[in-house]
Amino acid sequence: MKKAVLAFLVLGLPLSTIILAAQTSQPTISVDQIHAGMRGYALTVFEGVKPESMDVEVLGVLRNTNGPKGDIILIRLHGKKVEYTGVVAGMSGSPVYLDGKLAGALAFRIGEFSKEPIAGVTPIADMLEINALDKSPAEEAAATRPGVSNAAGKTAAPGDGATFSHSAQATSTPADSTQAFASYLKPIDTPLVFNGFSEETMRRFAGQFASAGVIPVTGAGSVSEAKQPEPLEAGSAVSAILVRGDMDIAATCTVTYIDPQRLLACGHPLLQFGSVDLPMNKAEVLATLPSPLNAFKIVNTTERAGVFVQDRHTGILGVFNKQPDMIPVTLTLHGGSGTKEFHYEVLNNPRLSPVAIMATVFNALHGVNEYGEEITYRLNGSIDVKGFPEVGLRNMFVPADNGQPAAMAAALSLGERFGRIYDNPYNAPAVNSVKLDFDLVRERRWARLESARTDVSEVRPGDEIIVETVLAPYRGERVVHQIPVKIPTSASKGTLRILVSDGETLDHVGRANAAFGRKLDLASTIALLNKEHTNNRLYVSLLEADPEARVADKVMPTLPISVMNIMDGMRGNQEMIVSGESSVDETATPPLDYVVSGAQLLTVTVK
Repeated sequence: MKKAVLAFLVLGLPLSTIILAAQTSQPTISVDQIHAGMRGYALTVFEGVKPESMDVEVLGVLRNTNGPKGDIILIRLHGKKVEYTGVVAGMSGSPVYLDGKLAGALAFRIGEFSKEPIAGVTPIADMLEINALDKSPAEEAAATRPGVSNAAGKTAAPGDGATFSHSAQATSTPADSTQAFASYLKPIDTPLVFNGFSEETMRRFAGQFASAGVIPVTGAGSVSEAKQPEPLEAGSAVSAILVRGDMDIAATCTVTYIDPQRLLACGHPLLQFGSVDLPMNKAEVLATLPSPLNAFKIVNTTERAGVFVQDRHTGILGVFNKQPDMIPVTLTLHGGSGTKEFHYEVLNNPRLSPVAIMATVFNALHGVNEYGEEITYRLNGSIDVKGFPEVGLRNMFVPADNGQPAAMAAALSLGERFGRIYDNPYNAPAVNSVKLDFDLVRERRWARLESARTDVSEVRPGDEIIVETVLAPYRGERVVHQIPVKIPTSASKGTLRILVSDGETLDHVGRANAAFGRKLDLASTIALLNKEHTNNRLYVSLLEADPEARVADKVMPTLPISVMNIMDGMRGNQEMIVSGESSVDETATPPLDYVVSGAQLLTVTVK
């Protein structure tokens, strides 16, 4: 190779040409050599697994169209099939050859209702740059890179303009609501096909996927992992998998370039996540459906072929002989008709993993015969993060007064915990596994705190008092609970406040300070998650009028003013939260068979 580079330098060729020649043995043609009137061909799969040829006519080169120095080759496609179907979703990445040399990937379409198959081609030189980019682990790169929505990275789907228009209107993103320009050159849609998902799941989560750059679609293919003996080649269909197992999410485009070590596909990003770790599977095209608005390929994703490791501005890069690092999820549901288990894996990505977890959990709970409006779930589970203690998951979930089903409450709770695990600027979380065990109860197990009182109004340090509470269950008889509470020997004279509440109220009190919004490291985040209160207990908290300081997940109650003055300088450079009241003691009932809601404040005088 060194001799080849030296020869190129002697000939006075530019470095980019040297790199291109070193990377690929496939003859390529640069944009500077392309002009209007040139003819060639492109390859794509219309049906089955064998690429078919389409004639190509160059119309010209659009300079700086795909970003700065991002040129696009404008072409017209000819041939019986492509003139009938037009430029279809799933065709992105189809290799284009001029003078027998690889020119680039079919990647852009023109307008919405084009009568001619006119398309834009990403130059192959821009795609081959991807191989030289960072090779950091996907989860590390994603954890340190802010999520930015990119229109060119939107993974769209057939029918996105109609099928999900009501969801998009209800949950439009800022990018959607402020768009004040027209773009006639758009990336060819890469259908993100959801399999094993109910219509209700898609309706509830389409907006959240859209905010992450994804418009879901169902009914445009499936995932089987069936054997496909035909080797991948330029023009073959290839799929990137986001979820696989008892539920599947896959995006399919076309192979542009392939050698024994890697392949390039799409010609535009899926979501432009940078470094990724997604299963790469072969795919079979069942049919290519023509449509004036959204023509697309119906695709079956088949056997595994490797891993996609880069998702960049000009395409995606896959490698062979590598296993992806997905998050295995085991969801067990115990109901009246027995036990059901769901096994699947989701991608490890800060933007999409939380919403993928929410959608799959809701979908699993919603898609069983036991599902109904008046049900309760008891959850006992864990999230295993490599190198850290397990995150415990123990709660109950009931339908909300606003009509939100219990399955949605469970999904949102899990998504919130996943979001907090990923949302830290210090550590890249590697989630090893998720285990979820749900017990289904066919009634609404919910109770409101109706009243609370104490048996005394004056106490002394060390006394034990009784806090009597009355719970009003949903359509049930009231229940009285007596909770013994010991007054701390260190209690100061004066007024002592007693907060009787559910667990969620206590957690909200801890987050009320504006400084809570500061990002914590992963260890502190997990410690805080494991300290959160369950929602099936009543808690009694004793509050004194002395300052309390929190540094990360550590609490220092009842600090003297002199100590607070010394610590005041720490507030600017540490995760320190100061509140004017200290929780000096906390007592709880045993676990109750209700989701408890409500809070009341009592006062006693310490003598």
